Amino acid sequence: MHSSICHLYIECNYCITLVATTSSLCLGIPTDDEQATGLEKIVLEASKERNCKCLDPYRFLKPQEYAGSKQDPHIVPSITNKRIVGCVCEEDNTAVVWFWLHQGEAQRCPSCGAYYKLVPHELPH
Repeated sequence: MHSSICHLYIECNYCITLVATTSSLCLGIPTDDEQATGLEKIVLEASKERNCKCLDPYRFLKPQEYAGSKQDPHIVPSITNKRIVGCVCEEDNTAVVWFWLHQGEAQRCPSCGAYYKLVPHELPH
């Protein structure tokens, strides 16, 4: 891949120096794809090729959004058959409503009525 070279002049007290650098300095801040390395880069590249939930074992990609209705409840992964869930019922609310969520049918938040469903989750090894 050919990288364009841009020239920057760096001025100090006694001299002016010409510095050749790659285009990333000339074009601004690099994107996540440009600066990703290691495992993160592998996962990002694989996620572009195919859409698979197994490609995000460490949950650093944006989670899928749900409506919170009975037909499309918020999905809560758990390694046990119950889990405590906190619901911030309104966007600007400072209080959190805590309740137990059990495996099975979708359950409602006691305050706002949003639906949540507990699904089994296996830890990546």
